Amino acid sequence: MAIMGAHDIDEAVRVTTSALRAVTDQDWSVPAAGLEWSCYDTAVHLAGAFAGYAGQLTGRATDGYVPFKIVPEEGTTPDGLVRVIEAIGGLLSAAVFRAPSDVRAWHTYGAAGGDGFAAMAVVEALLHTRDILRALGVDDWQPPGRLCARALERLFPQAPHGDDPWRTLLWATGRGDLDGLPRLGAWRWYAEPVRSERLFLCEVSPVIAADLHGGGSGGFAWVEGGPEEGTRFAGGMVVKAREAGTYRPGWGPYAIVRASDRRAVGAMGFHAAPDPDGGAEIGYDLVKSARGHGYATEALRALTAWAFARPELKLLRATVDHDNAPSHAVLTRAGFQQAGSSDEHVHYVLTRT
Repeated sequence: MAIMGAHDIDEAVRVTTSALRAVTDQDWSVPAAGLEWSCYDTAVHLAGAFAGYAGQLTGRATDGYVPFKIVPEEGTTPDGLVRVIEAIGGLLSAAVFRAPSDVRAWHTYGAAGGDGFAAMAVVEALLHTRDILRALGVDDWQPPGRLCARALERLFPQAPHGDDPWRTLLWATGRGDLDGLPRLGAWRWYAEPVRSERLFLCEVSPVIAADLHGGGSGGFAWVEGGPEEGTRFAGGMVVKAREAGTYRPGWGPYAIVRASDRRAVGAMGFHAAPDPDGGAEIGYDLVKSARGHGYATEALRALTAWAFARPELKLLRATVDHDNAPSHAVLTRAGFQQAGSSDEHVHYVLTRT
């Protein structure tokens, strides 16, 4: 996974502010391309994102965003906004450069250190510059491919390889098509995916879950036959939990993405957050065409390791049909022990060691 830093922020700020300065004589009150914000408000958002990311790192925020926002002085012109973006981009670059390697700060798409926030800032800068430029008649702007590729590698483990990095970044953020893949109806980046030797496990957040439940791809390129109905059902459960106010980030389903070709092969996750006694239940759903390669066992080991690193979890449960021999083998290889049965199911548990 790419390690990004202050030099990436500096490059992104340099290429984006240069492009934006070329259109400061135009009307920035028009809507930015594909957004409800005006070009002016989009630029303010970009400056605010830079400031917010710097605040997360320097404030060591671990439970939410530092409560402040950037508001330009009344009468600030587009040229003035570009100066603000340039100045605050420099502050973020300095914050990333100075951040100790072990600092982790909160973000709604996963906790991250300086490299993660650097990648987020690069994506914000490139995308929103493109949104502004397209609204003002500039359709052919293209940032450096190397910068796009580094951001993709750091934040979008589900994005396919082999195509132009800028086109791929636009696809991964719902702004364009990619050969053989439709435009995404929902998307997100992954600041902290769960990783194993061959796989990435990418959390299915409520927006992604709703897209899956409604028949979409969830922002993933799936192997043939995917996603399975169980994955779509799990997406619906996340939506219901969000509506009921019981959704807990991290304690839902994860898409299982194969690192070799960035294709999603299934989903695995928790039915809910741990109960008051520290217990939670886990399940999985692998696409038929991807079975028989050990992906379920590898993903289960990685996700249980992630779960037991959380102090609130003491015991994991799993339930399997009597005749589902492959799932019995997966659970056994991952360390689960049988803990009774009913007429239809066998129950397994894994406890903290």
